[in-house]
Amino acid sequence: MAGLTLAQAEAKLTQYLDAEEAILTNQKIKFGEKEITRADLPAIQDGISVWNRRIQSLSRSGGITVREVIPR
Repeated sequence: MAGLTLAQAEAKLTQYLDAEEAILTNQKIKFGEKEITRADLPAIQDGISVWNRRIQSLSRSGGITVREVIPR
């Protein structure tokens, strides 16, 4: 996820949520050249899960994490 910002991840999640809404109301959605229909709902829901995890990861990585302290 090098270079990916929290804002970019949130924007992508919003796209997937909009796509899910369109599919659930029997519509079609386009991602670039690809048109997705109701039959692709599991793929959209997988994308929602992926972007949710990325947002959670980016939200947690804001500070310094100490994994081990070695006394000298």
